[in-house]
Amino acid sequence: MAKISNRLTDKALKALTKPGMHPDGDGLYLAVKSDGGKSWVFRYRFCGKRREMGLGSAADVKLAEARTAAGVQREHLSKGRDPIEARKAKAEVVEVEEAPPAPPVLFGAFATSYIDRKASGWRGRETEKSWRRSFTSYAAALAARPIAEIDTDAVLSVLNPLWTTKAETAAKLRERIEEVLDAATAAGHRSGDNPARWRGHLSHFLPKRIKLQRGHHPALPHEQVAAFFAALGKRQGVSARALEWTLLTAARETMTLEARRGEIDRAAKVWTIPAARMKMATDHRVPISPQADAVLEKIWAPEGNPGDLVFPGARKGRPLSNAAMDMLMREIAPGFVPHGLRSTFRDWAGDETDFPRELAEEALAHAIGDETERAYRRRDALERRRRLMDAWGLYCATPRAAGSPGAPETPPAPKP
Repeated sequence: MAKISNRLTDKALKALTKPGMHPDGDGLYLAVKSDGGKSWVFRYRFCGKRREMGLGSAADVKLAEARTAAGVQREHLSKGRDPIEARKAKAEVVEVEEAPPAPPVLFGAFATSYIDRKASGWRGRETEKSWRRSFTSYAAALAARPIAEIDTDAVLSVLNPLWTTKAETAAKLRERIEEVLDAATAAGHRSGDNPARWRGHLSHFLPKRIKLQRGHHPALPHEQVAAFFAALGKRQGVSARALEWTLLTAARETMTLEARRGEIDRAAKVWTIPAARMKMATDHRVPISPQADAVLEKIWAPEGNPGDLVFPGARKGRPLSNAAMDMLMREIAPGFVPHGLRSTFRDWAGDETDFPRELAEEALAHAIGDETERAYRRRDALERRRRLMDAWGLYCATPRAAGSPGAPETPPAPKP
């Protein structure tokens, strides 16, 4: 939803007598005191802290002038500067013929403002969270350094500890540092080559990253799925049920954690994930197999609201943490992660069944064909995918015969 700006009018200013903070929008407020005094205040956040900056008395500063002044402060923020500190610096040089250079733009402040500007264009909240974690958890040592002074040694100081132990995390961090430094160069805060560039630069200092298996997540071999599923069934708690649901629906962890009751039609046996939570920005329907419905039966309260979380966390109104699912999987299947279960499903569909490749890819909510083909394909093969997911549920719930890890005791998954 777009922010509402310019809420106040000159006429309304004269009529406002109720003490308190009256918003005009974009951080600008009219503060009315109990004695009737009125003044302008600009509210903002800098480096995670909330701050307020006075912009003058309403008797001296008109509404249009206050908006202009607020715009100047937002410009400071966009360049990684604290408006209050910028005003202090300006006041200190009033009597000096030639003002000194502006305070240095710090890497942490600029990275934060960059994420703030770009986040609205990213699909899904997890992308923004991941970006913020990259800088607060792994690049904190750079936060207080002037962005113009970030050099190769500085970049390597945060990448080296991660490069061989957390390869994917390190690769994403490098890419994000490079992007932020490029933006800082475009904004005029630094010059020269980008010290986070890989090709022809960091490639000379760091070993080539070892690529993980498909999907970049260790995938549990499908021959071990039945034993894993049986072990999950013996565990109590929401984490075990969420992990079962993730396995049986081939969903991403985030889709499971954010699932709401209103998305699930138990009568029709369909889970409809709204476009707002999908990478492809389109609704995705997931057939619910008998085994998946049995998971719901264990946790489904008779009464509930459509907005209630299916897999709630310990804190009211908050979803289960993905760390809870990760920890449980490490206990039962060391070396593997929940997201890898999507690859497990895909390997099973390709190795053990005759279901078409396109059907398996559609079950994973992957784009099928080129742009033209997708434009003409308006349906999602729900009933054909239902047979696929029913077969997968049966495969997960069927114990493997002793001495034959890959063969089920009952007939193999049905062919389409």
